Amino acid sequence: MNIELIPVDETNREDCIRLKVTEAQSEYIATNESSLEAASENADVARPFVIYADGKAVGFTMFAFDEEYEDPDDRYWLWRFMIDEKFQGRGIGKEALKQIILYFKENGATNIRLSTKAGNVNAISLYKSFGFRDTGEVIDGENLFELDIL
Repeated sequence: MNIELIPVDETNREDCIRLKVTEAQSEYIATNESSLEAASENADVARPFVIYADGKAVGFTMFAFDEEYEDPDDRYWLWRFMIDEKFQGRGIGKEALKQIILYFKENGATNIRLSTKAGNVNAISLYKSFGFRDTGEVIDGENLFELDIL
């Protein structure tokens, strides 16, 4: 399976917006349309991507890169990550997360932070399987996870 992270632009924006999670997951994951609005509002740090598997749009991810932020442990965030409901359960999420981590590493990050609600057990299990650890901190009702990448 060939996984690619392609920056969101006018050629793939509609494909991105059409991607949806299951109804049960929707309480944990923002819509891609609202995420793209957030990306526009934070254009100086937001990096939105459509996730492609073998040339087909299957997911969305968005990062925050703020290399100038005063705290070096708080510069790199995985803000969004979703796989469309039609493509879940095929290992695409795991392969995409490998590419996401590689992207961070290749772009100078030394750690990755993310936050999610405690009830998002499938996502938490995936993150932990990659070495993300729960820091014990809670931000806006979400648990903070961190991965060191050296």
